[in-house]
Amino acid sequence: MTASILYIHGLNSSPASLKASQLLRAMDHLGLAEQLRVPALHHHPRQAIAQLEALIGERGRPVLVGSSLGGYYATHLAERHGLRALLINPAVRPHLRFDGYLGPQKNYYSGETWELTTDHVSALAELDVPLLQDPARYQVWLQTADETLDYRQAEVYYRACALRIQAGGDHGFQGFAERLPMLFAFAGIPRPLWQGIDFSLFN
Repeated sequence: MTASILYIHGLNSSPASLKASQLLRAMDHLGLAEQLRVPALHHHPRQAIAQLEALIGERGRPVLVGSSLGGYYATHLAERHGLRALLINPAVRPHLRFDGYLGPQKNYYSGETWELTTDHVSALAELDVPLLQDPARYQVWLQTADETLDYRQAEVYYRACALRIQAGGDHGFQGFAERLPMLFAFAGIPRPLWQGIDFSLFN
């Protein structure tokens, strides 16, 4: 059976984000929509992790795909459950980055407003992974012009992993649709299902 994929979006994002939408449409095109889960995560890390843990329990051993803060969550979960993870411009130790950002927040897609508190930051700190146990289980995609996160922090933290560093781009990761074959290969989706497809159609 084809491996399932669990896509983990970032802070103030949602299943309606560009990358999530592209992946959803591509998996549907392959006839594999049921093999993908893209949950709308709660803004509080403890509740978000509880949602993801429940999905991992349902899906068995999904391949994790995490973007931004979702990459941080994916790293924690990959270490906890021995899963493989593909990370896209992942956040590294985000609990150290929120000085000056506490207070009102708004989800870019749903319009939901919420308050970023010190409890959110403490909950993020609880998920920190000091050292990866098996870097071979990871693939990490970085773009150097990420305007939100310094890609060099991830480059150092994930240095023992398979790194794919691309000059330019942005935090949303330009050209994601064209890279879907790499994601599918990593996830173990059989090549005949996706070989020869023009994935730029999903832009």
